[in-house]
Amino acid sequence: QVQLVESGGGLVQAGGSLRLSCAASGRTFSNYHMAWFRQAPGKERELVAGVSRGAGSTYYTDSVKGRFTISRDNAKSTVYLQMNSLKPEDTAVYYCAADPDYYSSFSPKDMNYWGKGTLVTVSS
Repeated sequence: QVQLVESGGGLVQAGGSLRLSCAASGRTFSNYHMAWFRQAPGKERELVAGVSRGAGSTYYTDSVKGRFTISRDNAKSTVYLQMNSLKPEDTAVYYCAADPDYYSSFSPKDMNYWGKGTLVTVSS
């Protein structure tokens, strides 16, 4: 069992930056592929970014490429999402998730553990 707790959300103006953190506890963090998802009101949950166990590979959805950076610190059992040049369309609840499988496609159905989310609101 892995417990995930997100932090760092808040209200920011368009063009601003936020850094989300997700602290994990319960099992060996380095055994899990980690990802950030988001869900805006009235929309489906979507993958934002993913990072492999050893941070050797990362994935970003097209809409955040060049603006967001996912990283992990296995010693601190924490995954981060640095969000720059924020846009109003980035407004959503952001969730951290973990996948223990050998390989991860970062599909929501493959993520075994989820945090409760942190709200990011970008004003225009």
